[in-house]
Amino acid sequence: MPSLNQLRLLRTALQGSRRQYYNRLWGMHIHPTAMFSLSAYFDRTYPAGVHVGAHSYVAFGATILCHDRTRGLYVDTVIGQNCFVGARSMILPGVTVGDESIVAAGAIVTKDVPPRTIVAGNPAKVIRRDIEVGHYGRFLSADAPPTTEG
Repeated sequence: MPSLNQLRLLRTALQGSRRQYYNRLWGMHIHPTAMFSLSAYFDRTYPAGVHVGAHSYVAFGATILCHDRTRGLYVDTVIGQNCFVGARSMILPGVTVGDESIVAAGAIVTKDVPPRTIVAGNPAKVIRRDIEVGHYGRFLSADAPPTTEG
């Protein structure tokens, strides 16, 4: 049976062209090693305010906002390095997600996220501190073989 990994090259090409589109045409700052779902939404009302760091991942349906028209607010929103932004989460304008942090699926982030933390909920609250993650917010122990106790 064929594997979906056969389409990985196509997805990588699509993502690369979309990153170029966002960076060059819209003026966003998405690092070349950052990955994002093709259904992730980056604010195009104030595109210069979008900053995604190296080796970070923005999952499907996640929204990164940089403006609030009701308050006339146009500010930078920053996703640090080695971060994971979960599915259908929302990062509000002016928020900085610290390096090596994880935003849980469906979280509404209204305040800055400290480095090396996990936030979840509406509004997002810190649920764990001093985590250790690698590229794309993946736990370092994720690929460790299971331990056998005997």
